[in-house]
Amino acid sequence: MARNASVVRARAGELLIRRREWACAPVAVALAVLGESWLPLIAGAAAVPLVRRWLRGRAGRAAYERSDEAVVALCGAVVGELRAGREPGQALIRAVRETRGLGPAESAVLAAARFGGDVPAALHRASLPPGPASLAGVAACWRVSVDGGAGLAAGLDRLEGALRAERRRREELRARLAGAWSTVVVLALLPLAGLGMGAALGAEPLRVLLHTPAGLFCLAAGLVLEAVGLGWAGWIVRAGDEG
Repeated sequence: MARNASVVRARAGELLIRRREWACAPVAVALAVLGESWLPLIAGAAAVPLVRRWLRGRAGRAAYERSDEAVVALCGAVVGELRAGREPGQALIRAVRETRGLGPAESAVLAAARFGGDVPAALHRASLPPGPASLAGVAACWRVSVDGGAGLAAGLDRLEGALRAERRRREELRARLAGAWSTVVVLALLPLAGLGMGAALGAEPLRVLLHTPAGLFCLAAGLVLEAVGLGWAGWIVRAGDEG
């Protein structure tokens, strides 16, 4: 059932991405009508795969953060069950059913915990893409507690604290970089603002850009510079986010 639910969520997310990626089509049609040229339609068609790639990357990052939060909740639930006096296998079963933090590999982990299988190996397999990578820490804690006799509750409690601290660090860094991302967005919209000001002054910028050799040259050069500038600014902000 968990696998079916994850498949349904994946299909719904893909459908949403497909709807959003075609949002640039009405803009291209409007520019083509106003400028009386086919070039905006060609540019809009070329922009669709780029928008799709950006949306999928954004959805992937959001899914990663949700899975990380689910693992934090799973650690807390297992610790609570262990301290309530339950056996590790039963504690894991109840925690997984409560939090749903294992994704498609949930059934394999539950089977290993219920029938005395290799729980650390099942958790490690669940941590492989597209599963949450932080489950590898849960697998390590489980293996150490089984092989070395260390306290599973204490290990998972420390792991939960470390994951929460990492999440707070990412949130603080994202808040600090919000101003930089706003600057990138403003820079991306400046050319459109310039076109709007030119049209308001009666300069007919679309006709000049789309129907004259000098305008076509300026349009091509501007698009290249825009792409290079946005890519550079985005790389700087992403490097700060990852660092």
